[in-house]
Amino acid sequence: MKISWGTGLVIGMVLFIGFIMYFVYRMTTDNNLQHDLVTEGYYQKEMELQGDIYAQQNMAAMEKQIIGSKTEEGYFLRFPEGFEAEKIKGKVFLYRPSNKQLDFEILLELTNPNLLIPDSRLLDGRWNITIDWEYEGKKYRFKKQITY
Repeated sequence: MKISWGTGLVIGMVLFIGFIMYFVYRMTTDNNLQHDLVTEGYYQKEMELQGDIYAQQNMAAMEKQIIGSKTEEGYFLRFPEGFEAEKIKGKVFLYRPSNKQLDFEILLELTNPNLLIPDSRLLDGRWNITIDWEYEGKKYRFKKQITY
């Protein structure tokens, strides 16, 4: 029996569609392959993310920003003038992309508008600094990548 090119094309398409349908069936029915991209508490996470966006916008709208600089004693952060240091509450999170064990967090309990992160806590290399702070009920978020 001779198969024409049209018949061969139809057979090839049917086999391909069958192959794809087999994998669709396997992916939807196999419990070992269930990988949801949505987390539990999805809406709560969304609200937290929106709060972070508002805090970054509050920071960007400020006339004077937090200034950071490397010194011999460590990394020096200066909060903007006009804020009473005692009313600033929050935390500083330092993230080391190359080593999770080096990440650490410092609570903000200021008596003056300056914060020194000691040299003994920082290794040379790249760090991501995130400062989440609140002043008189308004939240702020400062993010910066530094090379120490």
